[in-house]
Amino acid sequence: MRIAVYLPLLLSLFAPLGARPLSDRCDPRLATWLLTAVCVVLGAASTVSLGLLAITGLIRIPLLASFGHWSAGAAQHNDPAEVSVALIAGLLLGAAVLMAVRMLWRRARSLAAAVLEAACMPTQDGLVVVDDDIPDAFAIPGLPGRVVVSTGMLRTLDVPERDILLAHERAHLSAHHYAFVALAQLGAAANPFLRPLATAVTYTIERWADENAVAGTGDRRRVAHTVGRAALAAHHAPARPAWAALGILGRGTPSLAGAGPVPRRVAALLAPPLRRHPALAAGTAVFLAMAAVSSVDAVRDLHFLLEAVGA
Repeated sequence: MRIAVYLPLLLSLFAPLGARPLSDRCDPRLATWLLTAVCVVLGAASTVSLGLLAITGLIRIPLLASFGHWSAGAAQHNDPAEVSVALIAGLLLGAAVLMAVRMLWRRARSLAAAVLEAACMPTQDGLVVVDDDIPDAFAIPGLPGRVVVSTGMLRTLDVPERDILLAHERAHLSAHHYAFVALAQLGAAANPFLRPLATAVTYTIERWADENAVAGTGDRRRVAHTVGRAALAAHHAPARPAWAALGILGRGTPSLAGAGPVPRRVAALLAPPLRRHPALAAGTAVFLAMAAVSSVDAVRDLHFLLEAVGA
């Protein structure tokens, strides 16, 4: 098989370099879409590449080749890929599928738990107030979702800041941020090189929710102050269940480099709003097109190979 089959794997090595520019320089809504698309497309394309390489190894085994009426000798002669490459690809493919299935199972369980938990919560307008002195606030995906806020957090914030907090959490639910995180993590499960991009998605959804709060209040400085104040107040809050991962703190969002997520969000809110940055968007689109076209070309190459080795 030609170089096309290796291109998605090569692109996966360079993709993480775009995580920081997209998350820091591009409008967070667009950045979230682009980062998630890269994770999904490259995760799928790299898995397809591994599968194609593994197939070239399988058809060289006489017993397996006989099932498809292929000539194992002709396959060895026509395909330049080494048997060792096909073997390694098969092992990596098995690991990728296993990790992806494991991630899907865990996500399905956590989402089911979230839906059940949300359905059992008494609420008014989707807001659940928990009698707890520890300041905390987060969103629970569900049908419909819930915004959970502790009494400790409500006492920490004044009325305008409470409105900002609720606008932030409701943005998580209305924009289905949980789905973006799940899709990005699915791509990263299939291809570990994409983990920095999935981590960036957990940051950009928080920035997206911050900007929604700004749109509702018109005061960037006030939203920045609320984010910082809520983060300080909830510093010692206990760990949340897996289904309650979307909160104003962006808990579970490690630093990509340098400053942590909350200081970066505060700094972004104190700066002018980011534009869509068409150059970054166009570059990402070209990147995705290369991965998609190379995968299609590699599938076509395999088709021609199977025709050539037909017994």
